[in-house]
Amino acid sequence: MSALGLCLAGPTASGKTAIALALAERLPLEVISVDSALVYRGMDIGTAKPSAAERAAVPHHLIDIRDPLEAYSAAQFVADATRLAEQIRARGRLPLLVGGTMLYFKALRDGLDAMPAADPAVRATLDQRAAAEGWPALHAELARVDPATAARLAPADSQRIQRALEVFLVSGRPLSAWHRDKSHTAENQRAHWPLVSLEPQDRAWLHRRIAQRFDAMLAAGFVQEVQTLRKRGDLHADLPSMRCVGYRQAWQALEAGLDTGGLAALRDTGIAATRQLAKRQLTWLRSSPDRVVVACDTPETRGQALQTLQRLAGA
Repeated sequence: MSALGLCLAGPTASGKTAIALALAERLPLEVISVDSALVYRGMDIGTAKPSAAERAAVPHHLIDIRDPLEAYSAAQFVADATRLAEQIRARGRLPLLVGGTMLYFKALRDGLDAMPAADPAVRATLDQRAAAEGWPALHAELARVDPATAARLAPADSQRIQRALEVFLVSGRPLSAWHRDKSHTAENQRAHWPLVSLEPQDRAWLHRRIAQRFDAMLAAGFVQEVQTLRKRGDLHADLPSMRCVGYRQAWQALEAGLDTGGLAALRDTGIAATRQLAKRQLTWLRSSPDRVVVACDTPETRGQALQTLQRLAGA
């Protein structure tokens, strides 16, 4: 079964963009971003968005396609990525899907359940309750109606707790009940999208990279970027865009009044949150036995990654 496109995944700061750009020097390709933050306009520094020069050198897709006020779902990603991959292949080029939003990779490679659509009224009610009771209280409620889903979510994972309760309230069925057995279908689907995973052998190496990247973001004006977003007046902390790692912590710091001590605290909380994100990304990747792993923290990383991707592309 021929691949529809290649997937290059890895935790944040693992070097995915550099590998993608190096591969573009060897193969005619176009990049499809697999990143729930890069879709938003005006969120450039905190997302480590590819530069204008990088995007001019290699065509990139699914970047700057939404205003931060708007939502973008995994289902929308699958539809967009599939359509773009077909168009790229029709141009005689390779679709290379690059990013770290594992929910998007999972939806693309395993397929989506036909779950209820988002209900703004139900979400607003849940947000109001969370403001009054706290997300751990809603997590406890989820544990009563859907213990299987609650067991895999942290009590502060507001976005997923909200969605799980929303599905239950709208449909009367727990989220876990919607996940039918799709093993055979998923296996066939995954064959269409081979996955190369950049993973560190030494977690401390990744932690250093994360800290260096966050420091570079602060030096590049990340706080000012978030200030500009806040000054719009129509954005708030509960939007999916403002829940992105780094933006959530900067928003909270600005709400508290950011002085010199606050900036140091933002650095600490931002780096800690990014480490947690990387840990979740690695956990998901390691649950994908069909992935092809390339160590991202060795002198041989670039050569091994390029060789692996070229082999999977049949080049």
